[in-house]
Amino acid sequence: MWPNHMDGSDWWWMSLAMIAFWGLIIWWVVSLTRSTNRTRQDVTPVPEQLLAERFARGDIDQDEYRRALDTLHEGRRGSRVGQR
Repeated sequence: MWPNHMDGSDWWWMSLAMIAFWGLIIWWVVSLTRSTNRTRQDVTPVPEQLLAERFARGDIDQDEYRRALDTLHEGRRGSRVGQR
């Protein structure tokens, strides 16, 4: 089946093809893993989204919504100042 007259360049091309094949397999697995992790992170809601959902459901009124939103924004401004 295999030719008996394989010279050095034939072995080189076969080795290169095998490395490329396994490199593609590894790249595909890593890409799949990263996209799965990225999707999980994108699903995590931010506090403003949770607050807006509570307001939309009627769990909190407009005044409470605005107070909580202001509190969230003040906390972020304060943490930025503290980092500098």
